[in-house]
Amino acid sequence: MRHAYVIAYPAGHSLSPAMHTAAFRALGLPGAYEAWAVPPDELPAAFERLRQPDTYGANVTVPHKEAAAKLVDELTDEARALGAVNTVVNVGGRLLGANTDPDGFAASLAAALPGYLDALPAGMRALMIGAGGAARAVIWTLLSGGVQVDVLNRDQGRAERLVAAFDPAGGRARAVRSDLSSYDLIVNTTSVGMAGGPDPDGLPLVTRAELASARPGCAVVDLVYRPSVTPLLAAAAELGLRTENGVTMLVGQGARSFTLWTGAEAPVAVMRAAVEAGLAGR
Repeated sequence: MRHAYVIAYPAGHSLSPAMHTAAFRALGLPGAYEAWAVPPDELPAAFERLRQPDTYGANVTVPHKEAAAKLVDELTDEARALGAVNTVVNVGGRLLGANTDPDGFAASLAAALPGYLDALPAGMRALMIGAGGAARAVIWTLLSGGVQVDVLNRDQGRAERLVAAFDPAGGRARAVRSDLSSYDLIVNTTSVGMAGGPDPDGLPLVTRAELASARPGCAVVDLVYRPSVTPLLAAAAELGLRTENGVTMLVGQGARSFTLWTGAEAPVAVMRAAVEAGLAGR
């Protein structure tokens, strides 16, 4: 039996154990997946444990993603570009640090904008709300696809630093917001609207009236997945806009992690069903 973990602090409410356990069972693989609460000062020792032959590796989440990048032997291009690791793969005792969040966000884009991955519309523009950890994977994915990205954040300085980090030459990203009618895509990377969060009933830095000005066919993606319909997505749906919640990104990044560990094609439908059952309390 080989083990995989989600390393976090705290780690009590993760849906990853249910998602990955369902995947191991569906494929008949001898794997076990557990949540592992690791305080920051114990992270180096935990990573040494990941080198053992009975370990596939781990997912890494808050608050360890940046620290994890310094504890592995090698980084993938995505992890190096993002300066953060969310997946550790044990390769014969050496630790590969990967970041599968871009895979998850790409899955969200494919769901919200059918055909996005096959034929990116020329001149596509996106408004990204937030400039925290999740925003790094989103802006990197969008800029890699040639999308013009505007960043909206409460802290203007933080938005400007994010833009400078991912678009140092300028011209593809800005720390500004235009009229919402100019965007093909709006992405919320903040915790606004999250159940149990600081503002579960709010909208993230846009008003309903502003959403009403969005162009027909605009897609609204909210990385929050609890609840499945956030206030932002509810308002967008009422206005006839396309919507996508954070479940697709959660499953997409998890599926890529599973494949990196096992070499097997992840059973995405099974993993999604496990997540949705967890969200529904089943």
